[in-house]
Amino acid sequence: MDAAEWDRKYEGRELVYGEAPNATVVEVATTLKRGRALDLAAGQGRNAIWLATRGWTVDAVDFSSVALTKASRVAASAPRSVRERLTWVHADVTQLSTEPNYDLVLMLYLHLPPEERQAAVSRAVSALKPDGILMILGHHAANIESGVGGPQEAEILYTPEDLASDIGTRLTVLTAENRYRDVTGGTAIDALLLASRSPLGSEPDRG
Repeated sequence: MDAAEWDRKYEGRELVYGEAPNATVVEVATTLKRGRALDLAAGQGRNAIWLATRGWTVDAVDFSSVALTKASRVAASAPRSVRERLTWVHADVTQLSTEPNYDLVLMLYLHLPPEERQAAVSRAVSALKPDGILMILGHHAANIESGVGGPQEAEILYTPEDLASDIGTRLTVLTAENRYRDVTGGTAIDALLLASRSPLGSEPDRG
C-alpha cells in the first residue's frame, strides 16, 4: 500500500484507529523517564499526542499527509505546551535519516515486505540514544489462522523472533513475546519486541 492509498484510507473516516493511545505504549512509556520520542508510521497521531501530554517531546513521522493533517487537527485542542512538544514529519520511514537523539522509538503496526521492514528497523535502531528503548508492535504471523483482524498477507506479518533477527546484535532484546487483544469478533494476536542499546534501557520515571 502506497502513500496515496493510505491517504484515501484516512480520508474515508475521521479517526481510523480511534483517539485513545495503544495500551502497550501506555504500559511501556509510563515506566520510562520522560524524554524525546520518535513515532514511526504515526498515522493520526494518537500515541504521539498521548506521549506529549505526558511530557515527552515527540517527532511523529508518516508518509500520509492526510493522516498528519488529521493528527494536527486533533492536537489543536490540546494545551499549547502539549502542541509545542509535537512535530509532524511527512516522510517515508524506510528512507528517514535521523541522528541518535531519541529515548524512545515506536514502530507500531507497520507492515511491510521483509526487506522494507528491515530497512525501517535499521532506521529505528540508528535513531536511539545509548540508553534508548525501541518498541515494535504489530500483527503476528499467527493472526491469519488463529487471531482476528489485521492484514491477511503472510509476507508482511511477523513474529517476535523475526523482529529479534532484524535487530541482530545491534541491540539487547529486553522483551520478545506474543500479546493478545480482545477485539470485536475474538482475540487478536500481536508480536511485541522491546530492545535497548544497554541491558537496562532508560531509567524508570519516578515522578
